[in-house]
Amino acid sequence: MTSVQKLALILLAMAVSFGAAWQVQDWRYDGKLAKQAAQFQTDLDTISNAATAQARAEQDKRLATEQQLAAYDQQHSKELSDAQRNQAQLRDRLATADVRLSVLLDAMDSASGCDVPTAPGAVGVVHAARRAQLDPTHAQRIIAITDDGDNAVIALRACQAYVRAVSH
Repeated sequence: MTSVQKLALILLAMAVSFGAAWQVQDWRYDGKLAKQAAQFQTDLDTISNAATAQARAEQDKRLATEQQLAAYDQQHSKELSDAQRNQAQLRDRLATADVRLSVLLDAMDSASGCDVPTAPGAVGVVHAARRAQLDPTHAQRIIAITDDGDNAVIALRACQAYVRAVSH
């Protein structure tokens, strides 16, 4: 064998060993890359499942809050309707003189200009404190004021219930 042939044979052996080493490295890295890809996919699935579960929990919580708010709104509407109905009935009864609005008089007040006996006498049938009846128009105004107050209290309770439901 000539030196050129030896050199060609050495070069061929080097090329074959280089190719074989390259192929072995390729197989090794393919295995590592496949493991990394599988691990990445597993991690991605875990993260996706956790995000889906969290989104579902948040959606369930929002739905529960919306249902609670709807129930509060229904309760508020019923309370408001009942209060308005009661006030309307009271106004009607005052208008027809079925009911009269009166106030207690202070028997000890010297400025009132009338001496009301503190002990019931044999002349009267009423054994309660003296009362003065209010004019029906004044009574209507008083009822309107209490109606506004009732509505305000009901609205305040509704707002407080809303804040409690939303802040949880």
